[in-house]
Amino acid sequence: MAKSIRAVMFDLDGTLLDTAPDFIVVVNQLLAEQQRPALAAETIRAGVSNGSKALIKLAFAIDESNEQFEPLRHRLLELYLAHIAVYTIPFPGINELLDKLADNNIAWGIATNKPATYTLPLMAALDIHPAPLSVICPDHVARSKPDPESLFLASKQLGCAPDEIIYIGDHKRDIDCGKGAGSITIAAAYGYVDEGDDPINWNADYCVNHANEIWPIIEKYL
Repeated sequence: MAKSIRAVMFDLDGTLLDTAPDFIVVVNQLLAEQQRPALAAETIRAGVSNGSKALIKLAFAIDESNEQFEPLRHRLLELYLAHIAVYTIPFPGINELLDKLADNNIAWGIATNKPATYTLPLMAALDIHPAPLSVICPDHVARSKPDPESLFLASKQLGCAPDEIIYIGDHKRDIDCGKGAGSITIAAAYGYVDEGDDPINWNADYCVNHANEIWPIIEKYL
């Protein structure tokens, strides 16, 4: 008999929210400022889950040893903060999923590597209901994902054991985090998966291609 689930935790970018449309705008805005040609939307979209450093590497083909790397990254984040929730929306099926969690008294939260400086204004702007009961950013832990510390902290905040949590993410680091915590893991193949990567290889307990496939999995643990 599977242990009952008491909470569901989501990665943010590429799992709960489709933030790529805003990143596409600001990456190309930064490229235009630097008199560089725009990148294809799908090229940017695939890299969003890897953070601002990865986006600068992608857009400018430079690494962190380049003296322009950090100034460009800081400018990207400045542009993003000004454009943080213009086009961002929950992925299809997420709002319905959150309603079902609430109807079944299952808490939900977020464990992300997106700093609180961006996560909290974004969540405030979207004003999702029911609201998350736990929002864990790298600012709140000593070791960010793939380390399981985020889920250990979430379990304390939500008043449940780590193995009573389902964790959903669109990157191997999310699945490694969940497995390290002893949580049930779901790979969100609908998210921002790097070209050449295959979520099947992340060794998650489950893999879904649409958020509407998540609830039937959760029902198994009620």
